[in-house]
Amino acid sequence: MSDLLANLNPQQLAAVTLPPQHALILAGAGSGKTRVLTTRIAWLVSTGQVGAAGILAVTFTNKAAKEMLARLSAMLPINTRGLWIGTFHGLCNRLLRAHYREAGLPALFQILDSADQLSAIKRLLKNLNVDDEKYPPRELANFINAHKEQGIRAAQAEAYDDYTRRRVELYAEYDAQCQREGVVDFAELLLRSYELLKRNEPLRRHYQERFRHILVDEFQDTNRLQYAWLKLLAGHDGPAPQAGGACLFAVGDDDQSIYAFRGAEVGNMRDLEREFKVANVIRLEQNYRSHGNILDAANALIKNNRGRLGKTLWTDAGAGESIRVFDGFSDIDEARFVVDEVRELVGEGYARHQIALLYRANAQSRVLEHQLFTAGVPYRVYGGLRFFDRQEIKHALAYLRLIGNPDDDTAFSRVVNFPTRGIGSRSIEALQEAAHRANSSLYNAAASLSGKAGAAVGGFIRLIETLRAECANLPLPEVIDHLIEKSGLRQYYLAEKEGRERLENLDELINAATNFLQEESDTLANPADANPLASFLAHASLEAGEHQAGEGQAVQLMTVHAAKGLEFDVVFITGLEQGLFPHDNAAQERDGLEEERRLMYVAVTRARQRLYLSHAQTRMLHGQTRYCLPSSFLDELPVELLRQINRMPAYTAAEPVRSATAAYAAGQISANGLRIGQNVEHAKFGLGVIVAAEGRGADARVQVNFGASGMKWLALEFAKLTPVA
Repeated sequence: MSDLLANLNPQQLAAVTLPPQHALILAGAGSGKTRVLTTRIAWLVSTGQVGAAGILAVTFTNKAAKEMLARLSAMLPINTRGLWIGTFHGLCNRLLRAHYREAGLPALFQILDSADQLSAIKRLLKNLNVDDEKYPPRELANFINAHKEQGIRAAQAEAYDDYTRRRVELYAEYDAQCQREGVVDFAELLLRSYELLKRNEPLRRHYQERFRHILVDEFQDTNRLQYAWLKLLAGHDGPAPQAGGACLFAVGDDDQSIYAFRGAEVGNMRDLEREFKVANVIRLEQNYRSHGNILDAANALIKNNRGRLGKTLWTDAGAGESIRVFDGFSDIDEARFVVDEVRELVGEGYARHQIALLYRANAQSRVLEHQLFTAGVPYRVYGGLRFFDRQEIKHALAYLRLIGNPDDDTAFSRVVNFPTRGIGSRSIEALQEAAHRANSSLYNAAASLSGKAGAAVGGFIRLIETLRAECANLPLPEVIDHLIEKSGLRQYYLAEKEGRERLENLDELINAATNFLQEESDTLANPADANPLASFLAHASLEAGEHQAGEGQAVQLMTVHAAKGLEFDVVFITGLEQGLFPHDNAAQERDGLEEERRLMYVAVTRARQRLYLSHAQTRMLHGQTRYCLPSSFLDELPVELLRQINRMPAYTAAEPVRSATAAYAAGQISANGLRIGQNVEHAKFGLGVIVAAEGRGADARVQVNFGASGMKWLALEFAKLTPVA
């Protein structure tokens, strides 16, 4: 027993050895909550307070459940495979398998994943002759799942207009179809399990008597239905707890509640404290991850949120280094700084996989990826795809490829029925056979089809021809923008639950084209000879073709949401600008700014040793330069913890360039009479003023503010800038 409790700090020890009672453990970032949970289970079993069969432990990921089981196997001399430890969905599946008859399910009921659910809804709409443009399948799936996660069946759903009333009817039809076919979706697993326990008192009493201790990880992420399910099992299914109910041991951190968009209710923590009459809230505040300056910044930030349960992180590891803050001229400048710092960090001995680049929105990864790719730095996008590998980007590029080459069968096959336009698999097979007989491309074989298939495919061919004509004289960024709009991609993703993020990625593709043309203009001796469309598609293929590097040798890229639960020696938090982080949408949502601040708190507390915060004065948005204000979160950090970084030397506006050699060596500019503050003219961008310079020799470049055309970094060897008096 002494070995089991060894090395626990006083607060951890108090939590692990609590007598049988309801408990709320406020576990700060890096405070050892997983250790407390597993040690609590081992202590309860080892002291004979409960048998292993009397434990129910709920986690939010399968990975966390496996880690907990592995730790318990090392702590306890018993077979832990029989323990009820798992995710909400996993435990509900286990319960329903054991009591399928009582739940009204077949013994071998199947579980629909999100793709299967979408297919089932499409089939339902087709069978009922419902217009899937008026009632998009994805939107209907989101509507159904949101109601189930609130514990609301179709019969209880409210409808304030005819459109919503019809969706409620389709919800009921969908449930009836699933029941006939003996299938359940993910949301149904929890709702069906809750309903089973709610209406079947003998079964409910059985499990209430069996599970004497219920332990919950990441309690701040529970939604309304999950909390109701836990209350049932804990014997709190009435207005007050019942005698002999289970002890509920909830571990969470209200400061790290960042999943409101998934239905998480941070208020569940206060409700638990009140409803279960928790007498003693234990705070785990000693942090074993980060240096003191990082924790002081996190504490200063999060104290601006109202209604917190309250805690202050601290460490005995020392203050550590100051937090570095970089103010870039542009998003490209910011990305170059980040990559340069990464290379220096690796040179200092930091492992690449211990360096994380975090961003608020997935679309931000594109400019970072491009700079890493250009610099030859291996990287991985954690929990997601590289920019050019994302579904929506591949769809847009397929349309772009067809504009350039209609005989591209791969691109044709990808988008001929995306967004859906009534071209089924049989029509595609007929087209493929016709192309094979004629030894032609699918595009050219389309004319041979007749009937309904011929009409549908013909409509797609006319769309491509129209797009080719309309895009013939447009600049590349406008071509992409036009394709996204006229192909139906924008409208399609508007109806998706996660569509906002995909639309941001599509907008970033326009930015990628804009930046690509600028780079082409700066590096090609004669840009007029280049084919911008072909060159951009080749560029996209080259970056997409570089497979993700192995975890052990790659810099980690991820959204802040994906970073939760992880930690790194070095963390860069990029894009700290108003409207981006905090996100514009926060202002439209109740308590939205507080959720964004919690997200920033999570990002800061991922860092162990060194933390970088960066923002840009200008950022490309939808192909246009947007001028940005620094994030308000930066103002909430104590200035004594921060160290401003400026890579550019300070020059006066009138300082002349002495000579080519001196200018290059100083990181200034060329010997053709140019200087910081010099007015210049560019053939493409017009009049501007030089605001910064860097590099030497063939790498010398200047940053010019061209007003309406935005900030541009230009290579002096190719830019052909003309001084203006």
